[in-house]
Amino acid sequence: MRAYVIDEISSGDMEKIRAYLKEKTRPSGLGDLYWIPVPEDLLREIQAAHHECGPHVFALETGRDWIRLEFFVRASNNMRCECAAVTTGPQRDYLISFADRMLAHLQIRS
Repeated sequence: MRAYVIDEISSGDMEKIRAYLKEKTRPSGLGDLYWIPVPEDLLREIQAAHHECGPHVFALETGRDWIRLEFFVRASNNMRCECAAVTTGPQRDYLISFADRMLAHLQIRS
């Protein structure tokens, strides 16, 4: 799996990140895993056509001193559908920008 990892984050900053994620993302129900909705205008044609599989999301996982963003679009309601796929360039750029905006908003240096 391809992913974007930011590590060596202080415990205080990790607390700020988790609070931010609880407010700005969808909880996964799996502790340190958060769902980031994929904007409609960034969906692939097949993803946009598969409304019943959505919402389509990116996964962001937090660890002791790191965050990991998967470069994969998941279908929330159908794990085995062909609409779940590796990110496109614009989807990947959006995900990296999400992380950059979050760190800037929280004034976290990495």
